[in-house]
Formats: sequence, structure tokens, C-alpha cells
Amino acid sequence: MENTKVKDQKETIGIGAWIALIFLILVLSGAFRTAEGPIKVLDFTNLSGSFGKIGDTGANLIGSGGTGAKDGFMAGFNLIPPVMFFCGLLAVFEELGAFKASDVLFRPLLRPLMGIPGKCGIAFVSSFTGSDVAAVMTKDLYDAGDITDDERTIFATYQYAGSACINNTITGGAPLVAICPVALGPCIIIMFVCKLVGANIIRLVLALNKKKV
Repeated sequence: MENTKVKDQKETIGIGAWIALIFLILVLSGAFRTAEGPIKVLDFTNLSGSFGKIGDTGANLIGSGGTGAKDGFMAGFNLIPPVMFFCGLLAVFEELGAFKASDVLFRPLLRPLMGIPGKCGIAFVSSFTGSDVAAVMTKDLYDAGDITDDERTIFATYQYAGSACINNTITGGAPLVAICPVALGPCIIIMFVCKLVGANIIRLVLALNKKKV
């Protein structure tokens, strides 16, 4: 029955939806983050922009050297513009059919790996470079009824065990990259495997609880 449903979806999804999906994956993947010239607009971080510097201080709106709740508030305030922008971006790509195409493309991968539907595919890709965007998408998927509470729990476990593994490894772990005896690629693969293990442990626990009930 499920295979028939997927086949029907493939027949109803137009070429425009597939193009929209590829474009959205490129925007969220971080592949063009360090690109030069006009092509850099294909990256979500570049599209979100950044605050300018204040004089010769090198500080921006958030400032520098802050601590405590006030610094945390300014860091959270910094997230509002990109999250608002991304919500609008999602609405556009949803109308273009990117999510339907995502369901067909990622279902063979995500169902066996974590037991979640293919519609989580775009959030799955974006979670490699950022956690906020993936969180917004996961919430929207649950609110729309595209994923169950158990699937949301499994997916959230995957996302936040070493969230944004590529971005955080390159930026937050920059001082360690130079002295690490292992290349960057294997480190990210190890994190990815550990994230999958964590998600599947939760998947197993949820399945066992259902059997008890």
C-alpha cells in the first residue's frame, strides 16, 4: 500500500517541485557559504546577513565580552531575523511542492535509518549546518500532522545530539582542527553515526513502551 502511495506521489509531482527541492537543499546545506560573487546568495547564512561593525571596536549590535542573562538575550535576539526570514522561505517552497518531492526522495533513507517520514528530509539536511532552522521545520511538520509525537521525539533526539555538526565542528572546534590527528571528514561521520545511534535508542524505547501498553 505504501509503495503504491509513493508511486502515485511521483506521478503527481512536477518538475518544478523537484527543482524547488534541489534549490532549497543547496540553500540550507552550506555548500555556498564561502563562495565568492553572486552565487553566494544560494546560502541561507549569507541571505540572512550579519550586523555591521561599530567603528574600530570590532563589535556589532550584540557587543563583545558579555556574560550572563543579558548576553544570552542579545544572542537570542540575533536569531529572530533569520528565523522570521526562514519561515517565509518555507511557505514559498511549500507552495512550490518541495516538501512533496522531499517525501518521495528521502523516504527510502529516513524510514530505515530512524523510522521517520521523507518529509523530514529538508530538516535532516539543514540540521548538519544549523539547529534553529531544523527546529522550526520539525515543529511545523508536527503541527501540520505530517509526523507523530514519537517521530518528533526520535528526530529531535537525532538533531540535538551534536547539533549542527558540520558548522559547529568548523567554527566552534576551529582551535582543535589544527592539532586533531584525524581529518575533519571522519570526525563528522563519527558524530553522524553517534547521532543515529541515539535516535534509534529512543526509537527502541518508544517501541518497547508501546508493547507494554
